[in-house]
Amino acid sequence: MTDTASALRYLAVLDDPWYRCLVAVQDLVSYETAVFWRARGVRCVHLPITTNSVSSPMGLGSDSLPVRVDLFGVPTYLADSMQFMLEYGCRLAPGGCYYLMPSFRGEAADETHLNQFFHSEVEIQGGLDDVMAAADEYVRHLASTCLAQLGDELARVAGGIAHVERYLATPTARITVDEAVAVLTGQEGCVVVNGDDLWPTVTRRGEQRLVELLGPSVWLTHFDHRAVPFYQAHDHTGTRALNADLLLGPGEVVGCGERHVTGDQVRDSLRAHAVAEGDYGWYVDLKSAYPLRTSGFGLGVERLVMWLMACPDIRRTQLVERYNGVLTTP
Repeated sequence: MTDTASALRYLAVLDDPWYRCLVAVQDLVSYETAVFWRARGVRCVHLPITTNSVSSPMGLGSDSLPVRVDLFGVPTYLADSMQFMLEYGCRLAPGGCYYLMPSFRGEAADETHLNQFFHSEVEIQGGLDDVMAAADEYVRHLASTCLAQLGDELARVAGGIAHVERYLATPTARITVDEAVAVLTGQEGCVVVNGDDLWPTVTRRGEQRLVELLGPSVWLTHFDHRAVPFYQAHDHTGTRALNADLLLGPGEVVGCGERHVTGDQVRDSLRAHAVAEGDYGWYVDLKSAYPLRTSGFGLGVERLVMWLMACPDIRRTQLVERYNGVLTTP
């Protein structure tokens, strides 16, 4: 984007009612996130945006590219997630902890993916079902308060609010990846096969098709353990991860999972995912010294906003655009 184009955009935004509604929705998400977790005894933690332990390192199950920077001569990464720090925080806040802060990714932006986005993440004690219930309740809280406080404004810019009303009136469906693959096989672009051992993965188009068939919201659960990062715990078979994605509108809006409890479990998983222990030695030590069963989720705020505002392109949900390799004004 040229300086001229970016200048035209940021000035045009000031006269666009759509962006006035966007600011109102962003404000509501921030405020109601604090209200929701405070009522449940989950504490907010203030965390840095830099890390040397990215949550999706190169290896099996990585779904993002880390953003490496030079910080006064020290190589480091901008946070793709601060999940590990939330796990650390759970040892200090038994009720759980959360944050709402930016995350950074290295892949190219597209209609459903941003390079810099706001991440609402939480970690609580308990298992996969516990955190799925919390995530479902949280998203429904945000949707219902948005209707209650911004319904008229949202209806004007989104062309209606029937999609939100239908979601709130319908329980979230649940399907495993194995079940989903059986449903979607043969439907073009819905399933891809990965790796030498040929494990199937549901694509973004497949996610959207599941929403069409089972929605308006769907939990897609128990991925092949090779398709998720090393920190996800396994079920009793040892081949399926204790994880789930909440599909809504454009596809995945929330990703959640149960974590390994002990340092030995983490070490075994690092080896299985071909990730060097290196920068994760502290994480292994934490699990060894303070074993604790926790689960957590991350919500992509702009993906939720995209669905609420019936926006076909997530890039429009940025008040101020940011793309990798592009200098943008302001």
